Amino acid sequence: MDIFLKYLGVFVVGGILCAIAQVLIDKTKLTSTRILVMYVVTGVFLTAIGVYDKIVDIGKCGATIPLMGFGYSLCKGVFSAVDQYGFRGIFTGGLADVATGIVMAVFFGLIASFISKPKSKNRSRNGG
Repeated sequence: MDIFLKYLGVFVVGGILCAIAQVLIDKTKLTSTRILVMYVVTGVFLTAIGVYDKIVDIGKCGATIPLMGFGYSLCKGVFSAVDQYGFRGIFTGGLADVATGIVMAVFFGLIASFISKPKSKNRSRNGG
């Protein structure tokens, strides 16, 4: 039963984060890029004030894998680097903790660009 509750926490927290993003996409004029940036910044902010740690305790990877989790990882990296290197850690810690994720995103994006056929989102005015 304990494992079921852990999975339930992951599903509920991840689902809530995704549902909020979907509502923002459907009900506002915000672009996907703005929502992405808002989620990352919100993750950093909630981590900085100590709230996101509690969400991670409940949601585990349901809270650390989405975009807010990226902000959480950035902020945690800065905190640990500041403890280790002082003021210099502000500039190095965030990227050191998320470097693997960034490299994997670039690598898989490159692979996807090789195997997919790009299509233009803009249609010509002549009906094409």
